[in-house]
Amino acid sequence: MDILFIAVVFIVAGLVKGVTGMGLPTVAIALLSLRMAPLEAAALLIVPSAVTNVWQLAAGPALYPLWQRFRWVMLAICAGVAAAGMLGAAGWSGAVLGVALLAYGLLGLTGWRLHVAPRHERWAGPLAGATTGMMAGVTGVFVMPVAPYFQALNLDKDDLVQALGMAFTVGTVALAALLAIHGEWHASAAGNSVLALLPAIAGMQLGQWLRGRMQPALFRRCFFLALLALGAHQLLR
Repeated sequence: MDILFIAVVFIVAGLVKGVTGMGLPTVAIALLSLRMAPLEAAALLIVPSAVTNVWQLAAGPALYPLWQRFRWVMLAICAGVAAAGMLGAAGWSGAVLGVALLAYGLLGLTGWRLHVAPRHERWAGPLAGATTGMMAGVTGVFVMPVAPYFQALNLDKDDLVQALGMAFTVGTVALAALLAIHGEWHASAAGNSVLALLPAIAGMQLGQWLRGRMQPALFRRCFFLALLALGAHQLLR
């Protein structure tokens, strides 16, 4: 039953990413955390997340200029993950995950966006990166607050997708290192993570097929409502 549950979770998470272009780590962690600790779920997610994020990163046209612009954000993500590991915050990871899912769901449903002026990037970027890294080190989810931060910079679509891919790739590598140091990323976990890639890819293929047969706005609304419900469930637990 555990194997079947994990396979279904990664199919659903892949389907969401196939339709919306995002959400695989967030959905997978949110659903897997119903049966296991968030960081245990994150160990399963390392390979599927790394493969899909590297593909997203490599598909864009301006990798080096984006790295030059956002390198301090990426370094801050690594520092935040390391800080979370030193703080030993696993005991309240469920509550933090619940808050993150609620915030992400509310932002998605309301469509509210920040606006960051270029002159503020010097301090706002590292702050967003460090906070994202600490959230990821506790929950395994990389989306908050780096995704709203990049959206607040009014990047064009291709640059936004590639910048998010870069942040998620760096965060995944840093989280894998943290889990390895704490003994949660070992041969068995790595093997299970590789196997999880198969249902994730199958779900992405299904999601891409569904993308042309349904209204994306309706799907996104259902997606954010589901995140709200999962976040509330985490907090109630």
